[in-house]
Amino acid sequence: MATESTEALAQAVRDGDRRALARAITLVESTRPDHRAAASELLERLMPHTGKSVRLGISGAPGVGKSTFIEALGNHLIDAGHRVAILAVDPSSAISGGSILGDKTRMETLSRRDEAYIRPSPAGTTLGGVTRRSRETLLLCEAAGFDVVIVETVGVGQSETKVADMTDMFVLLLLPGGGDQLQGIKRGITELADLILINKADDDLESLAMQSASEYRSALQLLHPRTAGWKVEVHTCSARDNIGIDNAWDIMERHQSALIAGDELTSRRAEQARKWMWSEVQDSLMSDLKADPDVQNYIPGLEAAVSSGELPTGKAAEQLFEIYHKRSEK
Repeated sequence: MATESTEALAQAVRDGDRRALARAITLVESTRPDHRAAASELLERLMPHTGKSVRLGISGAPGVGKSTFIEALGNHLIDAGHRVAILAVDPSSAISGGSILGDKTRMETLSRRDEAYIRPSPAGTTLGGVTRRSRETLLLCEAAGFDVVIVETVGVGQSETKVADMTDMFVLLLLPGGGDQLQGIKRGITELADLILINKADDDLESLAMQSASEYRSALQLLHPRTAGWKVEVHTCSARDNIGIDNAWDIMERHQSALIAGDELTSRRAEQARKWMWSEVQDSLMSDLKADPDVQNYIPGLEAAVSSGELPTGKAAEQLFEIYHKRSEK
């Protein structure tokens, strides 16, 4: 029976069964209608056992050392008695749709530790640096007993901000000498940052990293922090040499304490849940519209008319919705 199977899977996840957690994540990532129903039931059963972790978002441009930093941080946390889940989102090819999913190989030492769980997932066509089911995966990891959940995003860009809508703290990694202070400050992703770390502050780059940190501190005075009562901090670190990792975690703990003390953690997570609900509504409506057989019959002709300039895009969209609505009314 499906209900009994879902109940058993939920219990196995709560018991910390790693294989069950992997199956549960695969289930919530599935697009099959029967799987979606089972996934909803599974999440409903596990919701009372979620919400007890520290949720961290880590972003930064390719090559900044995100995986190296997360591995160093993860090892530090495990040594301190924590259980850490890493949701690593790999970019998908716009041409083939394929993804490398190489984060486990980049986090070699961390992946061998029993207290760590690393789940690489392809971004697919989802913007925002996270997959469509990243939030559900985060909840599953919390239900499985991981008390720190780290979401590593695809990279930095104007659309790489959804991770801030599912985590408590947003950490931005930058390279030494990444540009002057005003060019480096990008409204959008930097305004969301609660902590900025200049990574690779090692060897001959250490002095340049210190200079970059000073410039960013000055530039941040022009921006308003997103967390009330919290001043965005800028520090240097070397994930390669494990320097500054303990200080970074101390800051993360202070930020979490500030959220709790100011009663902002509950309200922030509630607002995030509302945003993700409407995001799910939007995604579901779009998927349902594209899957509608009547709509599918009209799409080639409307796309051709739009491409040739015979029909305005707005008019074409209106026609598709009219077709969809007529079928829904039947």
